[in-house]
Amino acid sequence: MPAFDPSPIELLFWNALALITAACLFAPIFRRLGLGTILGYLAAGLAVQLALPGSFTEHPEELLHFAEFGVVLFLFVIGLELKPTALWTMRSDIFGLGLAQMLLCGGVLAIPALLLGLPLAASAVIGLGLALSSTALVMQTLDERRQRSSLYGRKSFSILLFQDLAIVPLLLLVAFLAPTGESMDLSQSLLRLAVALAAIALLILAGKYLLDPLFHLLARSKMQEIMTASALGVVIAASLLMDFAGMSYAMGAFLAGVMLAESAYRHEVEANIEPFRGLFLGLFFMAVGLSLNLEAVAANWVSILMAVPTAMLLKGLALYVLAGLFKIDRKASIQIALALPQHGEFGFVLFAAAASAGLLADELSSILIAVVTLSMAISPLVARLEPLFLPEAAARDLEETFEDAKGNTLVIGFGRFGQIVSQPLFAEGVEVTILDNDADRVLDAQRFGFRVHYGDGRRRDVLRAAGAADADLIAVCVDDPETADQIVALVKAEFAQAKLYVRSYDRRHSIRLRQAEVDYSVRETFESALRLAEKVLLALGTSEERVVGTIADVRERDLDRLQQQADGGLHSGLERLHVAPVRPEPLSNLD
Repeated sequence: MPAFDPSPIELLFWNALALITAACLFAPIFRRLGLGTILGYLAAGLAVQLALPGSFTEHPEELLHFAEFGVVLFLFVIGLELKPTALWTMRSDIFGLGLAQMLLCGGVLAIPALLLGLPLAASAVIGLGLALSSTALVMQTLDERRQRSSLYGRKSFSILLFQDLAIVPLLLLVAFLAPTGESMDLSQSLLRLAVALAAIALLILAGKYLLDPLFHLLARSKMQEIMTASALGVVIAASLLMDFAGMSYAMGAFLAGVMLAESAYRHEVEANIEPFRGLFLGLFFMAVGLSLNLEAVAANWVSILMAVPTAMLLKGLALYVLAGLFKIDRKASIQIALALPQHGEFGFVLFAAAASAGLLADELSSILIAVVTLSMAISPLVARLEPLFLPEAAARDLEETFEDAKGNTLVIGFGRFGQIVSQPLFAEGVEVTILDNDADRVLDAQRFGFRVHYGDGRRRDVLRAAGAADADLIAVCVDDPETADQIVALVKAEFAQAKLYVRSYDRRHSIRLRQAEVDYSVRETFESALRLAEKVLLALGTSEERVVGTIADVRERDLDRLQQQADGGLHSGLERLHVAPVRPEPLSNLD
C-alpha cells in the first residue's frame, strides 16, 4: 500500500475536513448539554490541535486572521439592525460608560502587574489590553440567549463599541510608550488620528449616497448571486478602508451596516450575508482554540492558572461597581459583570505590538495571549453562574420552541393589548399562534392557561418557525413603535402573503404605518377615547341617535385627516379637526 503523502493543496483539504468534522461533532453536543455552541467550537479547535499537528496548528494565527471575517460579518449584521438615529441615542453610553469602563478596568488590571515589579508603561498596556472584551463572543452569547435588546445587552454593546473605537488610541499609546527609537511624535499621532476620522467620514458619505443606488442598480439584474457578491464586497471594502486608517475591520463593517439600516435592501442584504456570518464566526472560535499555545500553558501553567480567574474576577467586580455608578439596576449590573469579564481578541494584536515595540518580553506576551485565550474559552461557563446571583432569572430562562405552533393567524405581543385581541379570536374558534419576547409575561400567561411562545418577532428565523410563511394574517400588538416598525418591515419583505394588522402607538406612528401600506392599524387609545366621549355625551343628555352619528362623523374625519397627513405631512388636513365648539348639524348630515 503506497504511503500517504498529500500535496500542500490536498493537506489543506484534509485540514478543512478535520475542522468541519470537529465542528459538526462538538457544537451540537455542547449545545445539547446546555453549554452553548461557542464552547463547542472552542473545544473543536482544541481537539483538532491535539489530534492533527501540522498546517493550521503550526500557524494558527493565519487561520485566526482569516476567520476574523466572521466577526466582521457579525458586526455588519448588527449594524444592519441599528439605525443611525438609534446609534445617536446611544452616544452617552458609548462615550460615557464605554470610556469609564476602559479607564476603570484598565487601572484595576494594571495593579497586579505593578505589584509584580513591571514598569508603569508595561503595566498600563497590560491593564488596558486586558480591559478589552470579546465582541464576537459576547454578541454571539447575547444572540443565543435572545437578550441583545435587553438593558444589559444594550449597555454591553455600548461598551464593546467603544472598545472597538479605542483600537487606534491604544496602538498609538503603545508606539508612544515604546522604549525603542520608533515612537511617534505628536504630529505623527495627530496625523494617524486625522486619517482615522477622515476614513470614518468617507465611509459615512459613501453609505449615505452610494450604497442604496448601487443595490438598486444591481437588483434590476435579478441575479441573486450578484446581490450576494455585492453585499460581501461592501463589507470587505468598508473593512479594508478602516484597516488602512489603522482601525479594526469590524468597525468598518459595523459602520457599513448602520449606513444600510434604513435601506430598502436591508433585509435582502442580511439574508445574503447570514450563511457566511454563521460559518465564519464558528471558524473564528475554532481558530481561538487552535491558537492556544499549549507549550506556553504547560511551561507557565501555575502563573496562567492564577492569572485567568484573578483577572476575570477583578474585571467583573470593576464592571459591577461601574454599572452601579451609572445607575444601572442590580440585575443588569450582575449580568454585565458576568458577560464582559473575559479578555478580547484584540488583546492578541495589542500584546504582539507591545512585544515588537519592546514594551513586553516575548515570554510575557505569550503568557498574556494564553490568558486571553483561556478567558475566552471559560467565558461561557462564567455566564452560566447567573442563577447563583439571580435565582429568579433561572425560572425565566426559556427556550424558543414552536413544535406545537398551529393555525393561520399569528399574534405578536401578548401585553394588555394583545390579550384583549386574542379573546374574540378564541371565542370564534380561531387557531392562533401567540409570540412574545418577555419571559416574565410568557410565564405569567402560562399560569393562566395560555400557550404563548417565547421569541423575538423582529427575527426572520423566529417568525418563520412560528409559521409566518403560511399565515393568512399577522397581528402586531407590541407596545413599542420602533419594534412594531421593524416587525412590519420584516413581514412586508419576507411574508408578504399575510395580511398585516398593527397596533399603533400614536398619530405619528399611524402615519408611518399608512406609508408602510399595512392592511389596517388602530391607535391604542383612539377607540377607547371615542367610547368614553360617547358615554359623556349621553350623560349630558344628547340623544343616542345623535351620539352615534357624531361619533361616526369624528371617526370618518380622523380617518380622512390621517390619509392627508400620510400624503402631505403632519400639518395636513387641519380643516378636518374640531378645535372649538361648532353648531350641531342636523341628524341627516351625520348619516
